[in-house]
Amino acid sequence: MRLAHAVKIGAWFLVGLNLLMALASIGIFMRMAPAITIIIERNERSLQACEDMLASLALSSKANREGQIEIFKEALARAKNNVTESEEPDILQAVDATFQKAFTGESGARAATVAGIVNLGRINREAMIRADSSARQLGYAGAWGVVFMAILVFIVGLIFIRSLSRRLVLPFKEIHAVMAARRNGESMRRCTGMDLPQDIRAIFNDINEILDQCQFPAVAAEPVKRGTGQNTMFP
Repeated sequence: MRLAHAVKIGAWFLVGLNLLMALASIGIFMRMAPAITIIIERNERSLQACEDMLASLALSSKANREGQIEIFKEALARAKNNVTESEEPDILQAVDATFQKAFTGESGARAATVAGIVNLGRINREAMIRADSSARQLGYAGAWGVVFMAILVFIVGLIFIRSLSRRLVLPFKEIHAVMAARRNGESMRRCTGMDLPQDIRAIFNDINEILDQCQFPAVAAEPVKRGTGQNTMFP
């Protein structure tokens, strides 16, 4: 039946929309997780290196200068191996050129080294803020996308329910009402309706024909009697 096929297609369409919405939600959250991971892994390493370099400068003394210089070099190497922003290479090169003099006590070199490290940390913090903003925008866009898809599923569901009610539920109610009227003695009640699907219209015609045969058995049997009588056309 065409009606059954249409109902089946509508039901599968709703299932497909819900599945698509679920997959889209999963995809959005899976994209957000790597973005947050990148923020932590990349920029946090540079910030940690900046803290270690500043700490080694602050703790440096004649007694432990060589050890603190090695700590500074190690932190500087980690920062060089974790360049994520375009401004970082020039700053790291400037810090590399002045830190040796900074450990010997030269005030100008020490100030330049500290300023470079502070600037390096600022650049990485700003990069983290931008990455966090991008992740939030992705989350907001994903959330609104899911809301839009949910509204679409809701609207499609309403249309499907309305169509199902008009094309299937209401005709069944009409059939039930006709049968109930028949049981209550209203023998003239028949199935009627406007804008009916072809399958339902055929069912209505069959029911009405059966009711007519029950209501007027003589008329219903008349064609049969004519066929059994004398007929010159069919000897």
